[in-house]
Amino acid sequence: MKALELTAPSLTAFRATELPDPQAGRGEVLVRLRAAALNFVDVAIATGHFPGVAFPMIPVTDGAGEVAALGEGVSGLAVGDRVIPHFMPNWQGGVITPSNVAAMRGITLPGSLCEYVVVPAASLVPLPAHLDFAQGAALPIAATTAWNAVRSASLRPGSVVVLLGTGGVSLFALQFAKACGAEVIVASSSDEKLERARQLGADHLINYRATPAWDTHVLALTEGRGADLVVETVGAETIVRSLNAAAVGGTVFTVGFITGTAASIDLLPIIVKALRVVGNNTGSVSDLAEAARAIAAHRIVPVIDRVFGIEDTSAAYAELSGGGRHLGKLVIAH
Repeated sequence: MKALELTAPSLTAFRATELPDPQAGRGEVLVRLRAAALNFVDVAIATGHFPGVAFPMIPVTDGAGEVAALGEGVSGLAVGDRVIPHFMPNWQGGVITPSNVAAMRGITLPGSLCEYVVVPAASLVPLPAHLDFAQGAALPIAATTAWNAVRSASLRPGSVVVLLGTGGVSLFALQFAKACGAEVIVASSSDEKLERARQLGADHLINYRATPAWDTHVLALTEGRGADLVVETVGAETIVRSLNAAAVGGTVFTVGFITGTAASIDLLPIIVKALRVVGNNTGSVSDLAEAARAIAAHRIVPVIDRVFGIEDTSAAYAELSGGGRHLGKLVIAH
């Protein structure tokens, strides 16, 4: 099969290669991959900022494709079924444990920049019928994370949600939150991106370049109450403002570290407001399946900024690593 390997921790160290076709064993499925979607973890791997990676390797955690062959003992699937492999195939459900997240596609296992991949049948989720392969590839990390964020705060009509930026997680969270009837505030440095967020249903827009104290603006918009949920996708530079923007009893769902992981915070607001600060490492196969069902039920369409050919993989990585230029997801089509 054709594959693209990353031979070293460098954004330009990609190499086209031919590898033996993998064979599905008992309980496994051979998937013909059709698209891959980038996440910041892929850039971290390609720049040497993620531990436990051995080069050369087949990169990109997220992908989508169709069933090409079934291993012995597999039922409930058929050749030609459109599917999404979860990137942590051993985490079927329940709480996170070291063992169920030890195997990760695109990190310790072959990723999505290859023609075929063998995965456990239990790690596959049906691709919603209204989505194409590029849109389906966007789901595993971003949609699962956003789904768990929305569930963490038990959103209901009238809840207030604050989203930072317009990346994949934020835009999925916007779409899920609106499906719950929540009021959504989006902060971005780009008026153009904010306008797109408004078209997707955002109720209030904040340009944090023009309004650096965006947390104070959130409090003003909510008459001093704050947000029931803040999805913290940025990291060290914004966590203090996220805590300030949260309502009493609110949730700060922290998933991002693009501005670093070391932050100095005052514990008093967390204590006095009884905040829930929730860390997240994406979610299980069961969580992805729930997110996909919600996407199907509400006819949610992932926002794809650009689709690259596999020959332009270096350019796709460069675009993502440039930071803040894209809206939604970047996809690499096979």
